[in-house]
Amino acid sequence: MVDALKRRARYRGPKGPVVLLIMDGIGIGRYPDGDLVRAAHKPNLERLARLSVTSTLKAHGTAVGMPSDEDMGNSEVGHNAIGCGRVFAQGARLVNEAIASRRLFEGKAWGEVVDNVRAHDSQLHFIGLLSDGNVHSHIDHLEALLKEAKAAGVRRARVHALLDGRDVPPTSAHIYVRRLEEFLAGLNADGTVDFAIASGGGRMKVTMDRYEANWKIVETGWKAHVRGEGAAFESASAALEGLRAAHPGAIDQDLPAFVIHRGGRPVGPVRDGDSVVLFNFRGDRAIEISRAFEEETFDKFDRGPRPDVVFAGMMEYDGDLHIPKRYLVEPPAIDRTMGEYLAASGVRQLACSETQKFGHVTYFFNGNRSGKFDDALEDYIEVPSDRVPFEERPWMKAAEITDVVVRAIRENRHPFIRLNYANGDMVGHTGVFQAVRIAVEAVDLGVGRVMRAVREAGGILVVSADHGNADDMYERDRKTGEPVMDPATGEPKPRTAHSLNPVPVHVYDPAGTARVRLSGASNLGISSLAATCLLLMGFEPPEDYTPSVVDVG
Repeated sequence: MVDALKRRARYRGPKGPVVLLIMDGIGIGRYPDGDLVRAAHKPNLERLARLSVTSTLKAHGTAVGMPSDEDMGNSEVGHNAIGCGRVFAQGARLVNEAIASRRLFEGKAWGEVVDNVRAHDSQLHFIGLLSDGNVHSHIDHLEALLKEAKAAGVRRARVHALLDGRDVPPTSAHIYVRRLEEFLAGLNADGTVDFAIASGGGRMKVTMDRYEANWKIVETGWKAHVRGEGAAFESASAALEGLRAAHPGAIDQDLPAFVIHRGGRPVGPVRDGDSVVLFNFRGDRAIEISRAFEEETFDKFDRGPRPDVVFAGMMEYDGDLHIPKRYLVEPPAIDRTMGEYLAASGVRQLACSETQKFGHVTYFFNGNRSGKFDDALEDYIEVPSDRVPFEERPWMKAAEITDVVVRAIRENRHPFIRLNYANGDMVGHTGVFQAVRIAVEAVDLGVGRVMRAVREAGGILVVSADHGNADDMYERDRKTGEPVMDPATGEPKPRTAHSLNPVPVHVYDPAGTARVRLSGASNLGISSLAATCLLLMGFEPPEDYTPSVVDVG
């Protein structure tokens, strides 16, 4: 348990609440074309910039704990950084280090996975996202695991490959499928092992649901991976070709499940005595399939006979609920978060978002912690997300979230309120330009309403983002920076991944209570938002927190 925060001697905070508003996926674009944040009609954000103390923050790479500055940020590590006020080594870097040092292969979990397969002469399954997006997984990690499995005496391995098209170009799956097929062929070349792709499908249709938004996605994956049920093909490359022909215009993340057959039978369903490794390192879209494998009592869908397997995740996806029970790499130990300090200081807090980002303003913001620090002081409100494609409802639940937050601001029971608008990220991932522009405009409407409520209550509003996305919607030639054109449409190819762009930060103090000015600290990332909010509330931030964007008083 942390100690209570110290109050500042002179400045004691505003009359109303300090509100931290996260515009998920809304960064500051580098190019005028393809920047749908810039293109959107957003009078409220423009007015906010004029009336606020404004700066920019880094939201990718080493600024949020990723291995290098070539790595995009994401909502999970972004909210970790925002909530804990510091930078911790994150998933990809931790896995890289564990593989390079061989700590992963010398660990208990890997030993149990491999020993089980050798003892039963059974199959070792690898389920996960097949790309080098480095947000949920990396193909390098999968190849390292496969190579080590062969060296450890595993004779049969099966890969259940989930197609990306979200953290990488939208129709790039063939690159990773061919690479994996060639890698497996190399391992099989001496005739001592049989390693193969067994099943797969697009990540938004198969296996990788999150926050219990749609268990049907997990059920579809279970049927493909465990039962061998799905469209049959002779290879993953053939599956990709066939599914694209059957679903013209669909990007990789939206392709349905497939199953690889040999001799008219599935090549690798999960069976009793097998071992299963979920090689994704990010937690949100790994928890539900882990529960399906591990939970004795399960009512989310009909699993049928649950195979008796040794199951392991790449990491522990939920540290409080201990999901999964067995994992290959220890997660970052994130402590002393902003939320914990506020709870220890007796400060009431409200966190609100819709289902798609609810875990970000709670679990991830609190340092990968499921529960509250103090039930009496913390209120979490989840607005259920629509279960339709995001491009069909680009406004998502921004209005409903705003309703909750505006009401809370007016009631003034919570000195600290945090919220997340998911639109810029979730709609940005669809690559549908018109929908993305509408998504940004929906956020702008919400921002305007929150600004008005903050002004009327005598509060302070901090607006920023966890990473970019809608600000960089065109695929670009790496040498020239020019948009890559789609020969079929004559239009720029959509980019559906997060951007490497900085994000804005606006500190809006309409009453002038805090006498806000830029602090002069340079090269700041989004981890500075915690100290910023604490300072605005009249507290002294912990000494090892990233410095605040502003000074007060």
